[in-house]
Amino acid sequence: MAAEERGRIATAAALATRPFDYGSVISYSFDASHWQSTRFSDGTRYGVWYGALEVETTVYETAHHWRRFLLDSYGELDRAIVTDRRVCDVRCDALLIDLRDKHAEFPDLVRRDRYTFTHQVGRIVREQDLSGLLVKSARCDGINGAIFRPERLSSVREKMFITYKVNVVRDTFIAERARGRTWLSFAPSSLE
Repeated sequence: MAAEERGRIATAAALATRPFDYGSVISYSFDASHWQSTRFSDGTRYGVWYGALEVETTVYETAHHWRRFLLDSYGELDRAIVTDRRVCDVRCDALLIDLRDKHAEFPDLVRRDRYTFTHQVGRIVREQDLSGLLVKSARCDGINGAIFRPERLSSVREKMFITYKVNVVRDTFIAERARGRTWLSFAPSSLE
């Protein structure tokens, strides 16, 4: 923190642009050096910022990705790995394509094991220079926003901190909003 403070460039939107606060809240997803394959991006041409309408949905979404990282890094470690996560409210000023109820007609919109269809959808959204999508979460019953244009996002406000405790060997996940008090718990493998 001290090193970051000494070299920090002054900014009017520190919460959105400071790189050591869990990565920059908005710009991180749009920086080509951070692109990766996600639900609506193949990771080679553009980045997509994801947010959820409900805090619970963002927990399920990030728990899935956190578990996958831990499996790759600490797959045989039989103990809880603890991390703190900051949740922010972000304003989105955009017209979004509403696909929330389209998963019945197009089940590949919520497919968990392959993103071929959603990559095609994302490519069309990007090529048409559209702002983004509202979609059903592939991990739970919540709603996600997939935003393709960073200028549509603003007003980052810290909302809460959540502690994650994951044991990949025992397939346990616990989220705490207050230290020592379980808020959500589930088997993270159920999100695959």
